[in-house]
Amino acid sequence: MERPAWAPRSIDISVPSVARIYDYYLGGSHNFEVDREAARKAMEFMPGLPKIMQANRAFMRRAVRFALDEGVTQFLDIGSGIPTFGNVHEVAQSARPGSRVVYVDHDPVAVTHSEAVLADNEDADVVAADLRKPHEILASPQVQRLIDLNRPVALLLVAILHFVDDTDDPHGAVAELRDALAPGSLLILTHASYEGIPLPQERSLGAVDVYKDIRNPLIMRTREEIARFFEGYDMVEPGLVPMPLWRPETAPEDEDPYAFSGFAGVGRVPRQSGRRA
Repeated sequence: MERPAWAPRSIDISVPSVARIYDYYLGGSHNFEVDREAARKAMEFMPGLPKIMQANRAFMRRAVRFALDEGVTQFLDIGSGIPTFGNVHEVAQSARPGSRVVYVDHDPVAVTHSEAVLADNEDADVVAADLRKPHEILASPQVQRLIDLNRPVALLLVAILHFVDDTDDPHGAVAELRDALAPGSLLILTHASYEGIPLPQERSLGAVDVYKDIRNPLIMRTREEIARFFEGYDMVEPGLVPMPLWRPETAPEDEDPYAFSGFAGVGRVPRQSGRRA
């Protein structure tokens, strides 16, 4: 396989990447044939995967606009992936110039392209780091420069936690991040789930198995398990719901919202809570 000029020498282009597969589903161009092959294999079991990913991205944009309406202009997007059209900084800075954004990812392609996209943007940056090590994220020079943790921050964990196994204590990582946030901060989250999905389970399991094969197991959690990530937050209406039902800007499509195989929600750090000394 020929290595594209934009691909960092450090990455193995023979191994699929979750970030590049997501880029493919969104119609991006920063993916390899091995990623497209894995994506097509997953789509054999769940043909609606691109639509699910697009619904996930649409929720993210709505949630960012909600944060801006709440007066929050700082964004920490962990597991941000490869920058494609309509990313957080584009949505936030077009509506509120001066909004500050820090992206975090451990995929070299995602980091490299984020650096290129943000090269001339003084109010946005990227950190090469892992959600499982929140202290490293918070201590990074990029976060220290751009994010004032004494003011409300929108923490985005969009389509990332279902790639973190329980053995890595994802709830603990989210709690550590929460404890660093000021009152009024927001948690913006989506997570994959089998719950309510109108597909035979064996088809859903087939798609999950594809991710096992690419070294990124997909951990499908129940709505109750996902809700635990919001411990210490006050849920924003309408709560934890299928992605298309979170404050839709147009009438939802005439399709079972549970067909989108995941839940979305926004929580707010209570005014009497937040950052701990």
